[in-house]
Amino acid sequence: MKTYTVAILGATGAVGTRLIEQLEQSTIPVGTIKLLASAQSAGKTLPFKGKAVVIEEATADAFDGVDIVLASAGGAVSKRLLPEAVKRGAVCIDNTSAFRMDPTVPLVVPEVNPEQLRNHQGIIANPNCSTIQMVVALKPIFERFGLKQVIVSTYQAASGAGQSALNEFFQESRDYLAGKEMTANILPTASDKKHYPLAFNLLPQIDVFEEDGYTHEEWKMIHETKKILLNDMDAEDLKVTATCVRVPVPISHGESVYIEVNDEKATAQAIRSVLSAGEGLVLQDDPSQQLYPQPLTAEGKRETFVGRVRADQENPNAFHLWVVSDNLLKGAAWNTVEIVERLVAEKLLKN
Repeated sequence: MKTYTVAILGATGAVGTRLIEQLEQSTIPVGTIKLLASAQSAGKTLPFKGKAVVIEEATADAFDGVDIVLASAGGAVSKRLLPEAVKRGAVCIDNTSAFRMDPTVPLVVPEVNPEQLRNHQGIIANPNCSTIQMVVALKPIFERFGLKQVIVSTYQAASGAGQSALNEFFQESRDYLAGKEMTANILPTASDKKHYPLAFNLLPQIDVFEEDGYTHEEWKMIHETKKILLNDMDAEDLKVTATCVRVPVPISHGESVYIEVNDEKATAQAIRSVLSAGEGLVLQDDPSQQLYPQPLTAEGKRETFVGRVRADQENPNAFHLWVVSDNLLKGAAWNTVEIVERLVAEKLLKN
């Protein structure tokens, strides 16, 4: 069996460490693993399949002989280094927003649009974590009943902003409970002018604000959903809008999703039926037993969980869903590794 040299770019981050774990558990025949990070981390070690692997500094030459790159080191790093990896013959799956809207780069969720993997030119983009879990839930509905409109309100975990934001959230929680003043330096977004504590709070801002009053996170959900489902980021056949909120939860995003379908005969029960058979989905929907998806029970799992399926009482052909998934696994690490599993299985690992 052919084996591959796999490099993980950003190996020490919250997603990077989970990329290592998911790669260990995958069907990908890894011959050699390279762990790449900043110069400050070079020389340290991380385990892979029981062996200590020395972390190397992420430079262009570090990709010599590499077949596959799993990248999660920030958009600027991806823009600088992934083209160098491609020049050296690697196929790269990128977890950042650097290439998502590039029309030449496939934006892929394997359960939703795996056919786009055939079109890669060396780089494949992993969608935004909040987009991924929503389109996994929307895909079987879209195929069976059609979709006219999607309105989503997100409840996004602290870890979606990175390990530093998660650490800050934990420290704020400790300070609040101890009666101390909370100090915020990262959220809602590190690059903006003001910062607010997340502990015991809600932040209706994820990423920076655009001129139209939407945040960039909301912009991403709108246009990524259209690109994934319709292969056109500006498609007018599907209306999508979003409100994205950071909530004081460590891991796993929740989403309240309102949809309008084309099929006038659609019912809540019929939607439950297609969701229960959907790839990568678990239906948790029994109000009589208070069964519904929760971040605590989704954490550490690869699946996307859906519940609270019900018809809207005011609008015809409209329904509500509650969608939860581990943003660091299905929203990042597992989706990335799953893409590689598909590439290997379909013999598409060619640059």
